[in-house]
Amino acid sequence: MTKFPHTDKPTAEMDGIQLAYPKGPAVLDGLDWQLVPGQVVGLLGRNGAGKTSLLEVLLGLREPQAGSVRLFGQDVQRLDDATRARIGYVPQHNDLFDGFTAEHLLNYFRSFYPRWNQAKVDGLLSRWDIARDKPVRKLSGGQQQRLSIIRALAHEPDLLVLDEPVASLDPLGRRDFLRELVEQVLDRGTTVVFSTHILSDLERVAFNMAFLSGGRIVLQAPLDELLEEMRLFTGSPAELARLGLAPLKRTPLEAGRERVLARLPAGRELPAGVQADAVNLEDLFAELA
Repeated sequence: MTKFPHTDKPTAEMDGIQLAYPKGPAVLDGLDWQLVPGQVVGLLGRNGAGKTSLLEVLLGLREPQAGSVRLFGQDVQRLDDATRARIGYVPQHNDLFDGFTAEHLLNYFRSFYPRWNQAKVDGLLSRWDIARDKPVRKLSGGQQQRLSIIRALAHEPDLLVLDEPVASLDPLGRRDFLRELVEQVLDRGTTVVFSTHILSDLERVAFNMAFLSGGRIVLQAPLDELLEEMRLFTGSPAELARLGLAPLKRTPLEAGRERVLARLPAGRELPAGVQADAVNLEDLFAELA
C-alpha cells in the first residue's frame, strides 16, 4: 500500500479501490490515494488508463467492487447535504441543461448552495462573454465549458474535481481559467484535482503530480521536487546497483545496459560509466504513465 505524506486532516481518502468492467481487466487495482487541504494535484495517465473512472469513484458517481472512499471524513456513498455542498465538479462531457438559459441554469443551481458567490458569477459571465439570456444549446462549445466551470466555482467548494476542463478552450481561455483556479486555491485553500492531457497547463497550476498507471497511483510528489530530484540513469546493471537506487522504472537497452528512473541519491558520486540526465514533465509522463 502506497502512503503519501500529509500535513492536515485529509480531504479525500481512497483505500484499496478495485474497479473492473464486465469481461475486462481491472481499471483500478488496489488503488490507494489521499488528498489534503490546499493541495493542487495534476492527475496524469495515458488515454484509457482510468482517470475518469478514478474521479467518478472519488466522487461517488461510480461504485467500485472493493475498497472505500471518504470525503471530509464521511463515506462517499452516505454524504450529508452540507458535505455535498462543499464539492465542485467539472466533468469531461457537458452535463448542462440545454433548454435553460445561462442565467436560469445558474439560478437553478444557486438554490442548492448556501455559499453561492453571485459576485463571482457575475464577474465571470461578464469577463468570459457569456450571454445570460441565450439557451445553453446555442452557446459555443467553449462557452458551454466556461459555463460549466462557473457553475463549479460559484459555491466556492472545498474540493474541486476537474476532468479535462479546458479541452474546448483556446489558449487565452485556458490561461484565464487557470488564473481563476489559482486564485481559488490561494484565497480559500481549496483541494483541486485537475486531469488534462495538456502538460503545459498542469505545469502552470499543479503543485503536485500524480501518475496513474496499471490501476494505481505509482508516484505523487510536488512538481518542483520531481524536477529537482528525479533523474534518468543509464549504465550497466552492476554500475547502477552500486548507487543504491530505488527504481521507479527500468528499461533494458542494447549492449547489456539499462535506463532507470529514480531519485538522485544524496552524497553519491556517479561511477564513470553511469550517465544521469535531468527530466521534465514530458519525460516523467513518458516513463511513468
